[in-house]
Amino acid sequence: SEFCIPFEARLKNDSRWALSEGSLFFQDGGAVQQSLKRIASRLEALGIPYAIVGGMALFQHGFRRFTEDVGLLVTSAGWDLIQRSLIGLRYVSPFSGSRNLRDTETGVRIEFLITGAFPGDGKPKPIAFPDPAHVAVELDGRKYVPLTTLIEMKLASGISNSSRLKDLADVQEVTKALSLPIAFADQLHPYVQEKFRELWVPDEERA
Repeated sequence: SEFCIPFEARLKNDSRWALSEGSLFFQDGGAVQQSLKRIASRLEALGIPYAIVGGMALFQHGFRRFTEDVGLLVTSAGWDLIQRSLIGLRYVSPFSGSRNLRDTETGVRIEFLITGAFPGDGKPKPIAFPDPAHVAVELDGRKYVPLTTLIEMKLASGISNSSRLKDLADVQEVTKALSLPIAFADQLHPYVQEKFRELWVPDEERA
């Protein structure tokens, strides 16, 4: 089977390389972008609906920070086809039943969220992962979840799972970075509106 050094391990173990990779990332030329472009092209060729989520979606929406993996939203049927079509062809699964793949060329981890599953603790709640075909917006030739959907998923995740508090921190950081008004809460699902307002920081308090 194919073997590659995990991207995140290489970042941790080689600080000089990590600095170089970070610089390339912000020039849209890093390994994460390469993996994103490659997997998006493969999914489009297979006719699999997808939407980019996670750090790369935040980056596209204007919150510019480094991220070490790729997140994708797909349906369960799409995920089944991905496993049949891509594993062994430049992609490996870390273990049976995993919802991740690894790009063997770059070592970058690709995490998949499945339509209908629930953020955070995985238990039923008013917000579930949507169908990418219904929510995706095309930006720079690739499909992304809208900012409102991304924030809803992160809030629902952080509210329900204390080990996912970073998702709440992400919302607070993106709110500050994009100067989102407190009225942005009105665009969100009622389940997460109050948490957004709680995390919102007034302009005068923003560093």
